[in-house]
Amino acid sequence: MAALKKGKNASATSNPWRSLALILIAIVALTGGMFASGHTTPRLGIDLAGGTSITLAAVPEAGQESAINKTNMNTAVSIMERRVNGLGVSEAEVQTQGTRNIIVNIPKGTNSKQAREQVGTTAKLYFRPVIATELAGGGTAPSPSATGDESEQDSGKDKATDKATDKATDGSSPSASTGPSASATTQGRAVTDALKADETPSASPSGKAEDSPSASGGASGGADSKLQAQYAALDCTKESVRAKAGDGSKATDSIVACGQNSQGQWQKYVLGPAAVDGTDVDEADAVLNTQTGAGWIVTMKFTGKGAEKFADITGQLAQKQSPQNQFAIVLDNEVVSDPYVSQALTGGNAEISGNFNQQSSQELANMLSYGALPLTFREDSVTTVTAALGGEQLKAGLIAGAIGLALVVLYLLVYYRGLSFIAILSLLVSAALTYVIMSLLGPTIGFALNLPAVCGAIVAIGITADSFIVFFERVRDEIREGRTLRPAVERAWPRARRTILVSDFVSFLAAAVLFVVTVGKVQGFAFTLGLTTVLDVVVVFLFTKPLLTLMARRKFFASGHKWSGLDPKALGAKPPLRRTRRSPAPAMTKEA
Repeated sequence: MAALKKGKNASATSNPWRSLALILIAIVALTGGMFASGHTTPRLGIDLAGGTSITLAAVPEAGQESAINKTNMNTAVSIMERRVNGLGVSEAEVQTQGTRNIIVNIPKGTNSKQAREQVGTTAKLYFRPVIATELAGGGTAPSPSATGDESEQDSGKDKATDKATDKATDGSSPSASTGPSASATTQGRAVTDALKADETPSASPSGKAEDSPSASGGASGGADSKLQAQYAALDCTKESVRAKAGDGSKATDSIVACGQNSQGQWQKYVLGPAAVDGTDVDEADAVLNTQTGAGWIVTMKFTGKGAEKFADITGQLAQKQSPQNQFAIVLDNEVVSDPYVSQALTGGNAEISGNFNQQSSQELANMLSYGALPLTFREDSVTTVTAALGGEQLKAGLIAGAIGLALVVLYLLVYYRGLSFIAILSLLVSAALTYVIMSLLGPTIGFALNLPAVCGAIVAIGITADSFIVFFERVRDEIREGRTLRPAVERAWPRARRTILVSDFVSFLAAAVLFVVTVGKVQGFAFTLGLTTVLDVVVVFLFTKPLLTLMARRKFFASGHKWSGLDPKALGAKPPLRRTRRSPAPAMTKEA
């Protein structure tokens, strides 16, 4: 028998411990990460844990098919997520699937009817005048100076330009001497050359914060006693309180609302009746202003009636003191921006500039442009599963998996005998990796184990066992040719490796295609199938092959024990090939 060539195969043969150590380190590291994250079990989907799953399909308006794009879908997801969280749901999941579908998964204990009403319906966007505002949670916003130095005020606020004339006002309005409002928002500020924004609250001349709403504009001037009581009791630092602020109010009502400033602090507001409706905004775009160096801005164009309303209200606000010269943009009763006004804005065009980046400016532009949800959604399906039914389905899935695993192990024991020990250990390693990775994927990417995913894991048992069988049969073929075990393992591996890689590539390709073209729970099956297929390659290369290499050095396997599964007689092996010398041919007698 020819000796093995030195090189790549010889190196792999002499270092099986290296591969085993590598996969052992990976398992220990992943397990440590799982316990460190506090998520020691896979996250269960709605069909196993119980809850409501809503599938929404985006429907474009006539002639606006291009509106279904990644940006608009992400904006819709963020708005829906805010609404669902407003229901007090802590583990709700809102995510896109495909190019035009959104899946909303709401766990058990939530009013499914209310959830269906909240997601997918058009939200309410209004422009409301600010009556009073202060920091929530016990703190108050400092009262702005009414006679502050003009240059000092301009240094702390964003500069706005008139979209129509591109002319900076720099406080030329008579009311520009009024200090900026103490409020700040997350979306940046102010509109055109009269709407300006302040990123940081200005201090009171006395250095003291006022405690009453009137210090921030005087709630008593425009709100009745009931509204003042709501304002005093409003604690915007609590999510449950924020969700109920302004509930049941109409556009013509004065309301209390919450908003977050640029420092991440929650502020509470008393807002007057809606002066401009979100539907009065004809168009809004995020634009990078390179001429003035203002960075990303949001441009707005109003409809004919909207321009008149906007000019009227800004003219009224410009005559008032801060913060009653502020204008709140309110989405679903939450303030997303609160610029202040120094003069009437006419012409029907406006700009909002401030501390924007491309993403935040695009989000605000979408909210303004579409009045809330950038697309219309059709409810495709709603699935409600009780916790009891989910538990029964999980139990049934685990039983099915256990039966499938037991049948595979029984087949390996009967057919491969001693070799089944290697196969079973490989299955256990694959199962451990799958469990740990699924537990980590829950908090990392929001992966939830649903019933189809359990089916994918059961199918993966057969795929993994098939890889072992391919390798073992190649080794047996070499033994049948008369080779001993150690050379047989090394000669069988290259051919088995090619077959395993091709087979797993086909399985992974099928899983990837299924994941891309399907929507909903079927994607769970495809994802699990793809994940376990990749892990099959890792386990075969780093565990099964090195372990068989080590076992081939053991007498039990190397001698071909009848219970090893590698008995040459049982396999019908040929006698070993031996090299023999040819006998010399008899000398031919030459004749003269």
